[in-house]
Amino acid sequence: MILATCRETLPGENRVSFVPEGIPALKKLGFEVLLEAGAGEGAGFPDRAYSERGARLASRNDVLRQAQILCQLHAPSSSDIEALTPGATVVSLLYPLSRLPLVAEMARKGLTVFALDLLPRISRAQSMDVLSSQSTVAGYRAIVLAASSLPRFFPMLMTPAGTIPPARVFIIGAGVAGLQAIATARRLGATVEAHDVRPVAKEQVESLGARFIGLEMEREKAEDTSGYAKAQSEEFLRRQRELIAAQCQKADVVVTTALIPGKRAPLLISKEAVEGMRPGSVIVDLAAEQGGNCELTEPGQTVVRSGVIVHGPLHPASALAPQASLFYAKNLQAFLSLLVKNGAMEIDLEDPIFQQTLVCRDGKIVHEAVRQASEAVRQPAAAG
Repeated sequence: MILATCRETLPGENRVSFVPEGIPALKKLGFEVLLEAGAGEGAGFPDRAYSERGARLASRNDVLRQAQILCQLHAPSSSDIEALTPGATVVSLLYPLSRLPLVAEMARKGLTVFALDLLPRISRAQSMDVLSSQSTVAGYRAIVLAASSLPRFFPMLMTPAGTIPPARVFIIGAGVAGLQAIATARRLGATVEAHDVRPVAKEQVESLGARFIGLEMEREKAEDTSGYAKAQSEEFLRRQRELIAAQCQKADVVVTTALIPGKRAPLLISKEAVEGMRPGSVIVDLAAEQGGNCELTEPGQTVVRSGVIVHGPLHPASALAPQASLFYAKNLQAFLSLLVKNGAMEIDLEDPIFQQTLVCRDGKIVHEAVRQASEAVRQPAAAG
């Protein structure tokens, strides 16, 4: 079975799905590994490193034409979908509820499609948890980026010229990225505070030496069964924005990580809140790919507003592409080892891992939530 990957084409994306050191393990699973020439260069992996470990290299069109299972970080483009052979399998981060037209294209092409962003939060899936592995990298990167932008020290310094207090860092969202940001900021000597709508996050935040800032809420209203934060009422969001604005005024660095699967990132930092921050302060908005948590974020750009530096990185984990790629490759290997047995795909629909990640099969959208969303989009169009 031919397992393939191509160079990622989104601007600023340097990661790759396979790393040279992982090729032998994929071959042991029974795969012939095929890569587009140059696919790993952005992550520091030359073609020679792949070929020396038994992978085959080809042009992009040849890779797509021959691929039986195509693994990518991002969903394939329309032109790539067209080049794939009907019946091929695609495994990637897809975010299908936000990309319904692309999902429909893949279904029409007859592709079997798995969305790794839909993996359930269960112990068996931890080794496949792409969102967690990449969020770990992104959280670390956010603090490094903030520290390099902030015109002052992170740690407290006691010098003959006087004592310099530590920088104050405020983290919004204490998921994997937020917790890694807390840990990294603490290692650099900053004083850290963090906010999350989920009460369960309080213990995690405090275990890393940060102070938890929160609003009272029942756990059932704060998070879904997968552990992700739920969308909240407008009244709650108003109170949350007031709390965040007050904290931002005291912070030197603010890192935002708040996301809701399948929806635009919640707007948590208003223009007025930014204007109330001290000049020279830094915001790193890790939700920029889904619109941003800050009203002044420009996705993919760094801007200065009212003297505040606002970073909106689109692929923050890509800044550490070698390690981020290694994590992703390990996640893929774990998923593929469950998917392929004795040289053939075995999709056990009783397994929650496949139940929740399988989006398209046999020319149809089979994921219930995605199917319903697609039908809801088509019905108004038909009525019009």
